[in-house]
Amino acid sequence: MTDRVVVAGAVLDAGRLLAARRSAPPELAGRWELPGGKLEPGETAQQALVRELREELGVETEPGERVPGEWPLAPGYVLQVWTARLVSGEPRPLEDHDELRWLFRHELDTVDWLDQDRPAVAEVARRLPTGTATGSA
Repeated sequence: MTDRVVVAGAVLDAGRLLAARRSAPPELAGRWELPGGKLEPGETAQQALVRELREELGVETEPGERVPGEWPLAPGYVLQVWTARLVSGEPRPLEDHDELRWLFRHELDTVDWLDQDRPAVAEVARRLPTGTATGSA
């Protein structure tokens, strides 16, 4: 039996990564993650990512590259992460999140990431500039 894929988006904008704080389920509430969700039958990972980010954040995105690696979640589920860029909209916490933050590389350790997201965030950090952006949003 193959594991069911959960896709997450490393949404990048102006040298920053978008972090989402979980509001549900209770055992995950208050911890931070890369937003996303389960791949539905008949969807590609990229299609699922676009749909999930639309549902959870109210934005349109364009998937980029897959972040190397695959991480186990609950039994029967694995996490795959893709970079994504905003096409339109301003991210808002619509589903299962109560706060969003844009983080520069040096700020990534200021939030309590879910354990399964930590290796992906570390990999994505390599793609972020080392300094902070000035004068751009």
